[in-house]
Amino acid sequence: MAEIFVRPGKPDDIPAIMGIISDARAFLHEQGINQWQGTYPDQAAVEQDIAAGTNRVLVSAESVVGTASLIEGPDPFYKRIDGDGWLGEDPYMMIHRFAVSSQIRGQHLSKFLMSNLISMAYAKGYRDLRIDTHAQNTIMQHVITSNGYEFRGIVYLDEPVPERNAYQLRLE
Repeated sequence: MAEIFVRPGKPDDIPAIMGIISDARAFLHEQGINQWQGTYPDQAAVEQDIAAGTNRVLVSAESVVGTASLIEGPDPFYKRIDGDGWLGEDPYMMIHRFAVSSQIRGQHLSKFLMSNLISMAYAKGYRDLRIDTHAQNTIMQHVITSNGYEFRGIVYLDEPVPERNAYQLRLE
């Protein structure tokens, strides 16, 4: 079996990351989900994540096949939440721009990437993780909830369809 691991993204990874985002955008479009259907996330966002040291890539068989950003809060879009709301006021990390290549879809490597991101946040001392996704993105919702996150309400982003389901994972 080929090696599978998660590491920080680097500038040489940008073409592969943009290809993964393009794959994800097309997949969401095929599903009729109005998420990532504009220019976001764009190359500038990926470059910023890499420069800030927040991007992580999933590597399998020497190829970048997944990407996500693990970012320290607070996030201004997470201030307003309709529903049950966030549990606690602890410092938190967020996972944004999570996507995997169509080459590995169905291999359950999304769960592997998510688990590694959770472990990385834990190693940094964070016990509160937050993430959001489109209400119609049931595949991503499954990845999120199968890793222990709980639905907390609706947050509002600065996008044409601003509502996103928000999830939180509290670690001990």
